[in-house]
Amino acid sequence: MTIQGWILILAFTGILLALAKPMGLWLFALYEGRRTPVHAVFAPVERGFYRLSGIDPAAEQGWRRYAVHMLVFNIALALCTYALLRLQNVLPGNPQAFRAVAPPLAFNTAISFTANTNWQSYAGESTMSNLSQMLALTLHNFLSAATGIALAFALFRGFARRSAGTIGNFWADVTRITLYLLLPLSIALAVFYMASGVPQTLAGSIDAATLEGGRQTIALGPVASQEAIKLLGTNGGGFFNANSAHPFENPTALTNFVQMVSILVIGLGLAFAFGKAVGNTRQGWAILAAMTILFLAGTGLTYWAEAAGNPILHQLGVPGGNMEGKEVRFGIAASALYAVVTTAASCGAVNAMHDSFTALGGLVPLFNMQLGEVVIGGVGAGIYGFLLFAILAVFVAGLMVGRTPEYVGKKIEAREVKLAVLAIAILPLIILSFTALASVTAAGLAGPLNKGPHGFSEILYAFTSAVANNGSAFAGLSANTPFYNGLLGIAMWIGRFFIIVPMLAIAGSLAAKTYTPAGAGSFPTTGGLWIGLLVGIILILGGLTFLPSLALGPIADHLAMIHGQLS
Repeated sequence: MTIQGWILILAFTGILLALAKPMGLWLFALYEGRRTPVHAVFAPVERGFYRLSGIDPAAEQGWRRYAVHMLVFNIALALCTYALLRLQNVLPGNPQAFRAVAPPLAFNTAISFTANTNWQSYAGESTMSNLSQMLALTLHNFLSAATGIALAFALFRGFARRSAGTIGNFWADVTRITLYLLLPLSIALAVFYMASGVPQTLAGSIDAATLEGGRQTIALGPVASQEAIKLLGTNGGGFFNANSAHPFENPTALTNFVQMVSILVIGLGLAFAFGKAVGNTRQGWAILAAMTILFLAGTGLTYWAEAAGNPILHQLGVPGGNMEGKEVRFGIAASALYAVVTTAASCGAVNAMHDSFTALGGLVPLFNMQLGEVVIGGVGAGIYGFLLFAILAVFVAGLMVGRTPEYVGKKIEAREVKLAVLAIAILPLIILSFTALASVTAAGLAGPLNKGPHGFSEILYAFTSAVANNGSAFAGLSANTPFYNGLLGIAMWIGRFFIIVPMLAIAGSLAAKTYTPAGAGSFPTTGGLWIGLLVGIILILGGLTFLPSLALGPIADHLAMIHGQLS
């Protein structure tokens, strides 16, 4: 490890925390339906959308109606995306004349982008036409991100409202988030990327002369516009197969830094916005503190493991840290930081191959996702996932003080605890059962590139990434098969929507409750004790649930490495 590496990590963390409040205030304005600086430009578009669709943005919805509208909307998006990919060969915007996407891969991709996972079992530059990239994939990057933030707003209203039967209007939330947050920020970021050398063209490719006198075809396309929302919306789907390791997606150290900030800034802003929504910003800062502790712990371990390198190579006379699978223009510190950033959020973007990390360096991104998107989390999904853990933590705290648990003025009773446990239990249930299935079937075992613990880690990482709606991969797994396309698609859908419905039920239940002021016996939920309890509950639940699988995978891989054995 180097001083420069730690300066990068600490400077990055400091800038993020400095941006949390202004981003949170912007999000809070949208949560309340107030004007923002970009309303003058986009307000006519919003009004036109409501007129054309017949939607009354002032008509509030109960949690069941909110959930039904959200599910129908996303099912329709998935079906339209599947149809577009299957008809890609006969549609315009296909200068490369790509064939239609095969049914299993089209199914997987449609589910993946609808669920904000952006798992990619294909190379984008050789599979997807420009129209598919723009209309099917980039469009989803906006709408899946907007859906996540809208759902977070719905849960905020559950905590903030008193004796209410509604939690907002899904269509108004999604429209305002898209028009007044995601679109203007994406335009600004796309301009920055274009100025930094990222292509933005409808051309399919260009031929270039090599130094040896040959010809090379270089893939192009509307990259900058997809890159902006891919990161801002914690989507992660790359235009090119190499994702953010590709120089056309991430050309410089500056673009790399901006990408990492883009991935986490909305997630941190939502934590601050929650504090504003419940009338106590200290609640938001407490959540931010817990998230930051988990983030820095994971970053430190990953950086240490990658900087320490591989002792087997050291014995062969190759000193230094682990540069395998990393871009020289980023190095170890920026690659380790990016890996933790992208798995702390639900973003599958990568600037290095996680399959080439050391065993412990790869364990941290895996464990980040197994915690359920709560280290900071994806846009919307991170904060509502974290609040599910907060409900369990305050329940434990209530047992300590011997009274009904309370959180931000709402009593947490049996219904909320049961729904929170249900939502949290879905993730390990699907990850572990699907991993077990793939580990004992011929179709599943045909996927990993490696045998032994590392091969098991490749399978475990794939299903963890899918259920956690992350989308990154241990790239050694060959996932473009009917078995993996189908099973991973099912895992992504369950991981997204089977958690959302119980969460919305909690929002509806809380909104109907009256406000309960804190008393002398209430457990404080803003100080160091509360932050420690939150971190402890998250780590204990994650550790107890996934420790056996981690012992079979990356931990066994690490023990083998330090004893001179290769997988």
